[in-house]
Amino acid sequence: MKSGEGPYKDLFIYLIEGAVEEEDEHELGDGFIGNWVEDESSFLFFGQSAEKDVARLLNTRPGLELIETHHFTYDQWQGEGFNGLKVSGFIIVPPWEKHDDDEDGLQIVLDPGVVFGSGLHPTTGDCLRAIARANETQPFARVLDLGTGTGILALAAALSGAQSVLAVDINPLCVRTAIRNVRLNGLDQTIEVVKGRAEDFVDDPADMVVANIHHEVINRLIECGGFSNTQRLVISGLMRSQFYDVRAQIEKNHFKILNQWDFEMTWFTLFAQRKT
Repeated sequence: MKSGEGPYKDLFIYLIEGAVEEEDEHELGDGFIGNWVEDESSFLFFGQSAEKDVARLLNTRPGLELIETHHFTYDQWQGEGFNGLKVSGFIIVPPWEKHDDDEDGLQIVLDPGVVFGSGLHPTTGDCLRAIARANETQPFARVLDLGTGTGILALAAALSGAQSVLAVDINPLCVRTAIRNVRLNGLDQTIEVVKGRAEDFVDDPADMVVANIHHEVINRLIECGGFSNTQRLVISGLMRSQFYDVRAQIEKNHFKILNQWDFEMTWFTLFAQRKT
């Protein structure tokens, strides 16, 4: 792959009503990229038109139905061209770009594939800032990353000095993408990526929990008494009204807000520490 070229030129996306199982994926041809399962729907991603492959799948699985098809360029899907960026001491570079190994900063090699989490979204960027701030305040040994996506925040924590990181995501495509990025960075011995619900892992002991996930999941974690085995929290993915509600709940649970970030008063991130 030449420098400047992304992993795909075009993306063809087929929205299927019904869950496409992992064993079905082996029959989807060479152009198949991944399957994003959400509730009772499946988004099938291909690097080329795949009408015949999808039709064959529907014929073998009568319970599935094609709802919509979409065609984007890869850059359109990612929101803008992902050619690397710098955020708070982290240098994020895709594997298809040339990079300077002598450049000052912690380098994260990241192939986001078709999963969101390249660092371009403001919540991801502010979580990276929060991790850098947390490391400056007090180094951490054990980090729990809930809703890891591409694994970018787990990678940032490991490169910042964490001795072990548990990265959790309920989506199989995210898990596979994160595992690939862990391997690209040679951090297999530090980061463990697992498939599961955030609620099932939130009580694992950790020096810090990072959760850039949906507001409703954050609420469930708080309501079930989560975050009881951590000293520090980074929470993001929150819009304005959600943020103030979550901040109040976190403070009620004996955490002190050390820093908060916002992007145009729309997306909010907080960094908190348990009161002594």
